[in-house]
Amino acid sequence: MEKSLAIRGSKIFLVSGIGCLTLVVAFNNVVDYQSNFLFVQHVMSMDTVYPGNVLKHRAITEPLLHSITYGLIIFTEFVIAISCLSGALRLLQHIKSDAAAFDKAKFLSVLGLSCGFGLWFFGFMVIGGEWFCMWQSPDWNGQESAFRFVVSIVLVLIYVAQSDKIAASATT
Repeated sequence: MEKSLAIRGSKIFLVSGIGCLTLVVAFNNVVDYQSNFLFVQHVMSMDTVYPGNVLKHRAITEPLLHSITYGLIIFTEFVIAISCLSGALRLLQHIKSDAAAFDKAKFLSVLGLSCGFGLWFFGFMVIGGEWFCMWQSPDWNGQESAFRFVVSIVLVLIYVAQSDKIAASATT
C-alpha cells in the first residue's frame, strides 16, 4: 500500500506542477499583457517570416483579431490551471480510496492536461508554427518553448492516465 500511495502522491504532485506552471504563465500574461501580445501580433501578421514567402496570404493583420486570439490563449491557460489544480485536489481527496475511485477522480486532471496539450501543440506548434510560419521568424519563434510544454504535459498525462489498478497489482 505504501508504494501505491507514493505513486498516487507523485501523480498528484506532477499534475499540481503543471497547474502551477500554467497559472503563473496565465498570470504573467495578464500582468505583462503587452509582451506576449506583441508575440501573438507578429506571428499572426507574419511580418517577420522569410521575404517573398508565398504563404503570407494567411496573415491576419486585424488588431481586434490579435486581441481576441490572445484573450482566448489567456482564458485557456486559466482553464488548464484551474482544471489541473482542481484535479490534483480531487486526487488528493481520493489518495486512500480504492483503485477504481482514484482512477475515476482523474477526470479533471486528464481534462486539464489534454487542454494544455491542445493549446501548446495545436495552438502554438500547428497553428502558430506551421500555419503562420512562426518557425521562419528569428525574433518571434515560440516553437522551442511550446515543445517543452508539450513534452512535459504529455509525459505527465501518460503517467497520470495509467490505471491505478495496474499500479496496485504491481505492488502486491
